[in-house]
Amino acid sequence: TKGMDVSFSGLLTHIEQRAPKLLADGSYTREDLCMSLQETIFAMLVEVTERAMAHCDRNDALLVGGVGCNKRLQAMMANMARNRGGTLCAMDANYCIDNGAMIAQAGIFAFQHGYRTDPNGADTSQRFRTDAVDIIWRR
Repeated sequence: TKGMDVSFSGLLTHIEQRAPKLLADGSYTREDLCMSLQETIFAMLVEVTERAMAHCDRNDALLVGGVGCNKRLQAMMANMARNRGGTLCAMDANYCIDNGAMIAQAGIFAFQHGYRTDPNGADTSQRFRTDAVDIIWRR
């Protein structure tokens, strides 16, 4: 959906190019730069999440995945959800580390509903769009 994609490559390139000078002249510490980068990226994630929530007419959010373990991101997401009259469900770290389990569960659901993939024709892409997937078990 338009406005829901995020890319951090330009941001990371910019900080990689500027950091040596900023550190050398004493303008900033590594901690300053890391915190600034984290806050910027998390603000982007919160904004996109809020946009998705508004688009789907929802007030509650579920935060999972490895980055979902970050307490600062959890606080920012919780604040946004609270401001919308909702809540954030931040999973226990035991359930946030590996998205492989979530991918496997999606595979189980697809298999249970008759979807089959020939291993010889299977392919992967890190640019795969999750909004382009036909979710056959939710019809």
